[in-house]
Amino acid sequence: MDLSLIGKQALVCGSTQGIGKATAIELATLGANVTLVARNEDRLKTTIAELDRSQEQQHDYVVADFSQPDILQSQLESYMQHKKAVHILVNNSGGPPPGKAEEASVDEFLE
Repeated sequence: MDLSLIGKQALVCGSTQGIGKATAIELATLGANVTLVARNEDRLKTTIAELDRSQEQQHDYVVADFSQPDILQSQLESYMQHKKAVHILVNNSGGPPPGKAEEASVDEFLE
């Protein structure tokens, strides 16, 4: 099975630790160009330095805070003006405390 992602653009949210970081690293290993999205620029810089570039990938990052949706939308719209497409979206941005999603309030998702 060919899992090559060479030439694909991935946008990985919450990508400086945990599942998001691990996903970004694996996507880069498979050849994707990865854009990291998180709120801490120092962690973004550290993580981007860890990404595989053996397929001459062009990795990037966007400093954004999901707790500020209007600003986030503006930042990502601006970013997308410079990209042809995003082929892979990993929407990993925290969320409510553990439990059933249908029992969480909207406010818990925004925290």
